[in-house]
Amino acid sequence: MSRYKFSLIRLAFKFILFAFLIAAANGSFRGVLAGDLSSSLLFSTVPLSDPFAVLSLAFAGANLGASAVLGAVIVAAFYAIIAPRAFCAWVCPVGLITELTAKIRRKLKLNESGILNIKRTSRYYILASVLLLSAIFSVPVFESVSFIGVVQRGLIFGGFAWLGVAFLIVVFELFILPNGTCGHICPLGAFYSILSTASIFRIKHHEHFCTYCSECERVCPEKQVLSIIGEKSGFVKSSECISCGLCIDACEENALEFSIKNLRRKNEN
Repeated sequence: MSRYKFSLIRLAFKFILFAFLIAAANGSFRGVLAGDLSSSLLFSTVPLSDPFAVLSLAFAGANLGASAVLGAVIVAAFYAIIAPRAFCAWVCPVGLITELTAKIRRKLKLNESGILNIKRTSRYYILASVLLLSAIFSVPVFESVSFIGVVQRGLIFGGFAWLGVAFLIVVFELFILPNGTCGHICPLGAFYSILSTASIFRIKHHEHFCTYCSECERVCPEKQVLSIIGEKSGFVKSSECISCGLCIDACEENALEFSIKNLRRKNEN
């Protein structure tokens, strides 16, 4: 059980979240929640907006209502304070597809490098490009073609288009570029990585417990963030960590844990 603790917690959280959104879309929970991951209203009062969608609309020159801006600020502040890229691991439905595909790839012992070789920093250039193109064409470019939007709308409102998108993601992840969707090309992942630079919940490594087995690096979708493993104790500083907890689940020596950065700073010195 403990070996899959965070995997099971995340799976349960996503299941409950989407069950709630599906029920809300069908008229349940009136007065409690209405909308989807892009825009919703909590308790008929608190607006919640996708901050990247609102940013894209701003670049596109749209007239943004106060409610949309306030909703984006609320959501952005939540993710900026909590764990880095928590949206990617704990909310985004595409994360489930890529995580399952990674397990299949390891089971089949497929090549970890894929046939496409692009750097993880590509996502930041894509992020800048979609915002620039949004400004040029006066259209929120990523929102118009977002594979995340197709999948989440399919899960919430029904339809089959999302299954085609999911199939393409699986093929891309298995044969073209492992962890390519979230780790290399998704501008939303890049956006949340930048937004989460100062978030307080981080993975902490205890070097004296580490046996250097590399199991954490084997399962981590963002392996570059674990450069601290086997080197020294301390926090994973990179906000490219998606806070999935897979490394904690994989570590049988309890050398990794979630911790609060600022409260433990004295112990590091």
